[in-house]
Amino acid sequence: MRKLIGILGLAATALLVGCGGGGGSSGDTTERYSITLQAERTSLPVNTGGYPVGIGASAPYTTTLYVNAKEGNDPIPDGEDIFSCNTAYGLSSGPLYYLDGDEDHEDDDGNPLAYRTITLGSSAGGNSFHFHAGDQAGVATITCAVTDPRDSRVYSASVSITVGGGTGTGLPASVYAIAQSEYLGTQGNLSNLPASVNISATVMDDAVQPVPDPSAANLQIRILPTTAAATGARLLLGGQSGSQVLATTTGGVANFSLSSGPNRGAIVLELTADRYDNNVANGIQDPIVQLTAIPVVDGVSETALSFSAATVEAANGTSFAQALEASGGTAPYQWTIVSGALPTGLTLSSDGIISGKPQTTLGTYAVTVRVTDALGDSVQAVVTITVTGEALAASGSCSATKGVASSCALTATGGTGSYTWSAVGGWPDGVSLSSSGVVSISSSADVGVSTAAARVTDSAGSYTTISVTITVTDPAAD
Repeated sequence: MRKLIGILGLAATALLVGCGGGGGSSGDTTERYSITLQAERTSLPVNTGGYPVGIGASAPYTTTLYVNAKEGNDPIPDGEDIFSCNTAYGLSSGPLYYLDGDEDHEDDDGNPLAYRTITLGSSAGGNSFHFHAGDQAGVATITCAVTDPRDSRVYSASVSITVGGGTGTGLPASVYAIAQSEYLGTQGNLSNLPASVNISATVMDDAVQPVPDPSAANLQIRILPTTAAATGARLLLGGQSGSQVLATTTGGVANFSLSSGPNRGAIVLELTADRYDNNVANGIQDPIVQLTAIPVVDGVSETALSFSAATVEAANGTSFAQALEASGGTAPYQWTIVSGALPTGLTLSSDGIISGKPQTTLGTYAVTVRVTDALGDSVQAVVTITVTGEALAASGSCSATKGVASSCALTATGGTGSYTWSAVGGWPDGVSLSSSGVVSISSSADVGVSTAAARVTDSAGSYTTISVTITVTDPAAD
C-alpha cells in the first residue's frame, strides 16, 4: 500500500480551552493551556470500493488533522505522548491512522494500521494524524486532549467529519439476501433437517448505504413457481403466509422465513424493491429485482460427494467396459452426460458404466459427466476417452458387360482380424455377394446401374455397411 506525503490547505478549526481537569485552580498558573484541532477536509465521500489510506490528491478518502497546543501565546514544550486523540463518535464511518512510517504503526507487510485512539508527541507544540473514510455514511467526531502537567487540567478540542453527506438518494438500487443456513430440509425429511430457514434481505441505495426506514412495505418477496421444490413451499412474515409477502426494512434490512415443501431441488426467490418511491405496497413502478436460490435436500451425507476426472483408452472394434467411480455422498449414484459426446459405439449407463465397441476416427474425446447421489447432491468432472486402432472401413464397386459373367472383390481395412461379408436387403437379379467379399455378376444380369448394401464384420464383431455400385453395360450400344 502506498504512503503518500503532502499537505493541503487548512480548514475547519475547532478550539476549546479550559475543559475539565484535575486538581489545582486557574490561579496556580500564570499562562493557561489552550488546544486547537483542524481538519483539511470535513467532508469525505463514502469509501465503498475500499480505496487505501494515503495523503494527497490521489487519496480522496483521507483527510489530515492538525492538533496544536499553547501555553498562553507560546507553543507548549516538546515531549512524547502529549496529545491523546480518539474517534469519540462515528467509528463505523472511519478510523484514525498515524502514517508516520513507524514500523510499530504498520503490519508485517508495511501497511498502515487503523486505530480508534492514537497518542502523539509534541513538536513545536503540535502534530498531525489522519482520518480515513469507511464504507458507511455518517458523521465522525474526533477529539484531541492535552494535559497541563502543572495542575493536571485537561484541555480538549473536537472536529466533526461527514462521510458520504448528500451522495445517496435514499432510494433502492440493489437488493441481496442471506440465509442463515446453506440448505433447507424437505417437509417430512427423515434426516431431522430444519424445514424452515430465516432469511435477511438488505436494500441498499446508489451510494451502497441502507435505505432509510420507510413508512410502508418496501420489499416484495415471492416464490417463483418454476421448480418442483416450489410446490408446497411458502414464505412466512408475521401474519403473512404464502407464495408472496411484503416486508418493511429497518436499517435497510428485512427478515422473513421460508418453509419448504415435500420436494427436493431449489426454491427460487424473487426480491423486488421500488426505486420510484421505496414503497411496494402502492404498486411497483421502477423495480429493482434480485433472484436467490435456496437448496432443498432430503438429507446431508457424512462426507461430501466426490468424483475426479478420469482418462480411459478404448480400441476401435473391440468390446470395451469401464465403470466410473465416485466416493462420499449417499449411494446409489446416478450418472449422466452434461456436455460432449462419447465416441461412436460407446454409451454411458445410468449406473456409471461406459461400454460398447468404438467405431470411429482415432483421437481423444472429452465428455463432462455428472454424478448425483441419493440425496440429490451432485458433482461433475471430465472423462477423457482415447480411441486407438484404425476403425473398420470398406469400399468397392463392380462393373460387367451384358452376357459375360464377371466378378470383383470388395475391400475392408481396419478393425480386428478377418472380415466376413453379407448382403443387406435386396440385390439385383443375377448379382450375389460371397462371405469373402466377392461380388459375382452373371451373364444374365440386366443392363443398367444399380446399388446394393453390403455389410462387413470383423472377428471382434464390429461391422460397417457400405453401398456398392453395380454397373452392367450393353456391348451392342458401343
